[in-house]
Amino acid sequence: MANFEVTKIRNVAVIAHSGAGKTSLVEALLFDSGMTDRLGNVQDGTTVMDYEPEEIDRKITITSSLAFTNWNGHRINLVDTPGFINFIEDTKGCLRVSDGAVLIVSAISGVKAETEKVWKYACEYEIPRIIFINKMDKESANFERALGELEKSFETEAVPLQIPMGSGDGFSGVVDIIKMKAFRQGSKPAPEDIPAELKDEADRYRKKLIEKIAESDDALLEKYLEGGELSDAEIIKGVKEGSLTRKYIPVACGSATMNIGIPSLLDTITLCLPSPEEMATISPIRGKNPRDGSEVVRKPADNEPLSAFVFKTVADPYAGKLSYFRVYSGTLKADSTVYNSTSDTKERIGQLFYLLGKKQAPAQSLGTGEIGVVAKLKGTSTGDTFTDESKPVIFDKVKFADPIISYAIAPKSKGDEEKVSTSLHRALEEDPTLRFSRDEESKEMLISGMGQVHLEVTLERLKRRFGVEVVMKTPKIPYRETIKTSTKVQGRYKKQSGGRGQFGDCHIMVEPLPRGGGFEFVDKIVGGAIPRQYIPAVEKGIVEAMHEGVLAGYQLVDLRVTLFDGSYHTVDSSEMAFKIAGSMAIKKAVQEARPVLLEPIVKAEITTPDETLGAVIGDLNSKRGKVQGVEPQAGGNQKILAQVPMSEMLTYANQLHSLTSGRGLYSMEFSHYEEMPAQQAQKIIAERQAQKEEKNA
Repeated sequence: MANFEVTKIRNVAVIAHSGAGKTSLVEALLFDSGMTDRLGNVQDGTTVMDYEPEEIDRKITITSSLAFTNWNGHRINLVDTPGFINFIEDTKGCLRVSDGAVLIVSAISGVKAETEKVWKYACEYEIPRIIFINKMDKESANFERALGELEKSFETEAVPLQIPMGSGDGFSGVVDIIKMKAFRQGSKPAPEDIPAELKDEADRYRKKLIEKIAESDDALLEKYLEGGELSDAEIIKGVKEGSLTRKYIPVACGSATMNIGIPSLLDTITLCLPSPEEMATISPIRGKNPRDGSEVVRKPADNEPLSAFVFKTVADPYAGKLSYFRVYSGTLKADSTVYNSTSDTKERIGQLFYLLGKKQAPAQSLGTGEIGVVAKLKGTSTGDTFTDESKPVIFDKVKFADPIISYAIAPKSKGDEEKVSTSLHRALEEDPTLRFSRDEESKEMLISGMGQVHLEVTLERLKRRFGVEVVMKTPKIPYRETIKTSTKVQGRYKKQSGGRGQFGDCHIMVEPLPRGGGFEFVDKIVGGAIPRQYIPAVEKGIVEAMHEGVLAGYQLVDLRVTLFDGSYHTVDSSEMAFKIAGSMAIKKAVQEARPVLLEPIVKAEITTPDETLGAVIGDLNSKRGKVQGVEPQAGGNQKILAQVPMSEMLTYANQLHSLTSGRGLYSMEFSHYEEMPAQQAQKIIAERQAQKEEKNA
């Protein structure tokens, strides 16, 4: 498969909220450009791009997929990205290697929270984009309403290059404002005259387009003001420059499922979105020399030193690990050796592929601007850079959001812990938003991700790919126990068993420490009441006993133990006897010193739109949260600073999504421990007692 000139390549991410029609649009683009011979359907599970069983069952894109096609001498590399909030971080990684984006806005539902999020990602990478108003064939579709909503939401001017011919059941085609021709349904519709009833509207939008073009060029503005008509060449040039400089956003429209407006959209993609060469003038290809930290700038040319970025990893159970990459400069050849500047290792490159969904098309080499896949690399991960060893560069990795929800997991079959761990580490290779850890206190395996659906899908994949079945449950909260008053007690251990006995006797005082004070052991033995060699044993017995408190079996914290007296037997005393005596003493002391349960408090930062601020604060108050402050944010948002019990925040991701219609964001970190209210503490103590009785039954 021949490489294309860099000026003829378009790397395009299709982005939107879930359900806007991204996958259906990519299917139509592939079909109308002749890359596929049928129009796949999401509802039937027959699309090229959503091929994972979990995607087919849920009818949503879960992981981004690649495709390529040719249109009027151009190579278009398409990336179908997720729009569901749990998987939207994958879209960020794909935009990192895209030069342009098609943002879909539904003619029915308009702009949603996820639409705003992916728009923000595109802004961060300075990516030119075009908007496709989809679903014009649906009931209640409204082109003007969608146009107005996107201008308001994105604070940018939208300039239609196509307008619809009707809407709903009456939608029959689009009017191309540049060509001033009408195009109806089909892969290669013949141009028609604009219907008489749409002529005035088309003229109005063409006038707006020409005005925007003229405003960006003094010579064209003078020509326009003097009554001169702009030529087709001037209009086309002006449309492209306006799009690349993001002075306005070109808008197309149509219906992906009805296959209307798709050829016009393909024309718009090749005209308005940049080649890798043009993108490099907008956002230069910058990296660092891994050896001295100096800045390196690459030019997007085949004769430049090799530089390529690995933006995604897929753990395929049959093909092994697949590494998706974008070549920024130079040429990557099959059956070659490359230098991984991130890991400072060399990798053997075997066969290279283009991807069309899950189908692989072999390539002998991939030149500048191309996106491809290589299998079975040993030391390469997402975010790594391939480069020329003699002229190395390393590109910045994508910073993904931290997980926001955690669950405990356990294998369904006993003895499968190692199998679960191994499989999850394979899953971690392909999903940078997933975390796996072990809680040292509870001994639980914890899996963390971007939402409950994210974790459920991960576990479904583990079962399908690796035959591992696990159950998911809410993780245990690391409660603590402490005391509120001081007391003095004696711990005395005496045992006679016919021969040599056991004897240890200690007197201790326990006192509460300030919150976070930990544990202190003070030795005040004088006069040899307890021999020096036995004092460490007393401390050890106390420390070990503190691992399990008297209320609910949680670790004891924030107390000082002073050993001030005791006695011993010259024959029967031993380290073991004094260790047991220390253990007995601390348990007795804690029971007398008004023990209480402590709960972990997290520091939370919640960003919410102005209109849902009251609802979010009210919800935090119902969770025993303490709002510390509210700070205004850009874009009409507010950031709430609060301290909330950890137990109330375990499923907060779902609740915040519901309260803010998906627009809310939050992060949290452990802050401190606080005494738990008696009513809640009694529930925890009762639950632990029931668990203990069930275990002993």
